[in-house]
Amino acid sequence: MHNLRSLIFDPTPLKTLAKKIIKKFHLGTYEQCLRIGAVDRPHYGYCVFQACQLAKRLDYKRISILEYGVAGGNGLMNLEYHSQEIEKLLGVEIEIYGFDSGKGLPKPIDYRDLPYLFRENFYEMDIQKLEGRLKRAKLILGDIKDTSMDFFERINPPPIGAVFYDFDFYSSTITALNMLDSGEKYFLPRMFCYFDDTVGSEIQLYNDYTGERLAINEFNQTHSDIKISPAYHLLAKRIIEPWYHRIWISHFFKHSDYNKFISAEDEHYFKLGSKDYSAK
Repeated sequence: MHNLRSLIFDPTPLKTLAKKIIKKFHLGTYEQCLRIGAVDRPHYGYCVFQACQLAKRLDYKRISILEYGVAGGNGLMNLEYHSQEIEKLLGVEIEIYGFDSGKGLPKPIDYRDLPYLFRENFYEMDIQKLEGRLKRAKLILGDIKDTSMDFFERINPPPIGAVFYDFDFYSSTITALNMLDSGEKYFLPRMFCYFDDTVGSEIQLYNDYTGERLAINEFNQTHSDIKISPAYHLLAKRIIEPWYHRIWISHFFKHSDYNKFISAEDEHYFKLGSKDYSAK
């Protein structure tokens, strides 16, 4: 019944069916599959790919990718897969870091943390099991209030090009967002972001005054040189994938590379799938 309902309401049923067949039988190259979304978590692959594209245009050799809210670790493992393939395509080295308390969600502070959706101890991690599954990603364990204080000084990661926010709560997300104040050496001038809990159903009813959306709005209100904006280039496409609404771009206007020219005379945007990955 679920599959029938999905088919009836799918605006592009043939495209959806084609993607499922391509994924199941591993047809085409990784690049081709990513371009049409025929990969697991295409939003993860998109953000990593575009971050590496930008890094290459700016002549950065290495970047970092962060995930806030690891839980069982499927997201980190997926990032490992995409990073491995994208490194082969673009030649930009990628480091991956996953932030989590390891104990599941803390107690919601108030209505802003959406206690009608989330309970304390949701998404508890089996740390030993996950560490045995990870091949390259590194776990940053502890309360984000603590780990955010010394992460950059202790790890000194390459510039961050993409971040995946899945802390669920307003309180945890705003702490993670405030890490953007840590200095330009730790970030690309424009950073691709995925906010998981900004679009939901009639149960979630996410809004601009609670959760991740509130954290984004408050951050923008208190920062003049760093702004987080929706990805309008995706929302303008003829066919809009649901995850397009969860992609945002962090702009570091005072970054020394923000105004560095990266386009070409006849080029106004980058197309995923282009065979020319070299800087123009």
